[in-house]
Amino acid sequence: MVAAIRLTQTGSPNVLTLETIEQAKPGSGEVWLEQDAIGVNYLDITQRNGSVPIPLPSGLGLEGAGRVTVIGADVTNVAPGDRVAYILGPLGSYASGRLYPADRLVKLPDDISSDDAATILFKGITAHYLLHSTYPVGPGTVVLLYGVGGALGQIMAPWAKALGAFVIGVVSRESSVARAKAAGCDEVLVFDANSLPAEVARLTDGKKAHVVYDGIGKPTFTASLDSLRTRGTLVSFGASGGAPDPVAVGTLNAKGSLFLTRPGLGAHASDLDKYHERAQAVLSAVATGIIKPSAWKSFSLADAAAAHAAIEGGQSAGAVLLKP
Repeated sequence: MVAAIRLTQTGSPNVLTLETIEQAKPGSGEVWLEQDAIGVNYLDITQRNGSVPIPLPSGLGLEGAGRVTVIGADVTNVAPGDRVAYILGPLGSYASGRLYPADRLVKLPDDISSDDAATILFKGITAHYLLHSTYPVGPGTVVLLYGVGGALGQIMAPWAKALGAFVIGVVSRESSVARAKAAGCDEVLVFDANSLPAEVARLTDGKKAHVVYDGIGKPTFTASLDSLRTRGTLVSFGASGGAPDPVAVGTLNAKGSLFLTRPGLGAHASDLDKYHERAQAVLSAVATGIIKPSAWKSFSLADAAAAHAAIEGGQSAGAVLLKP
């Protein structure tokens, strides 16, 4: 029998319930995975609370790592016993075992554990598309990055530095400054909507940032626009603080012919070739020491609600795992 988290309605973390289900036989192109580690991502929380609608009832989770135990017909890229990880695909990673499409599995090298893979792959692929596709960060790029004390920021900051950027990290509280500096930020600012643009200007001889990566949303949106130089780019890729208010297109012109984009992971990792290319780039960045997998805390699968509560309550200081 298999343990799995299910939800029949959206709401607080308490809507997550642990159920027992039967192991299913893989169909064509599918495998059965026994999972060792499950990554918890903020997207899971928005799906659970209803901000991002999903069909109900449903499982939850889009990232996991473990071992292939059974393969279905027409599966040639993996075999029973292979260690693998994945992101996206069908919801349902919050489980001790599951069916999963074989063509989205990423084989793991011997020196990357399942815990490391579930810590790094979803957030690493997110960081890769943001830094390489949404805005091509390179030598001399001035990056303003929110949430450097969190799991994604801890990947983006050192990767941006490795690409040659000058990274200004933004954190929500003074206690996160040391962690942001340890991640490689050249400068760290504690967020204040009134003073942030002036502080960014001070740190850049008045030029401000080429690109702002804003995963917060409503509370930071105006300050983010005002922290950009002429023809700068605001990447609004998250809304942990609520959705930003609408902006008139004329405002972008008035503030310096700015660019505004709202990218999403699905559009950058659904194509199989691009997905595997990005996954290999993440594994290579780990192998070369550019980014270092580090989970803040592991919870048992049965305690998925507690894991969500910790993230929503601002208690987490990095990646969160579930362990079956």
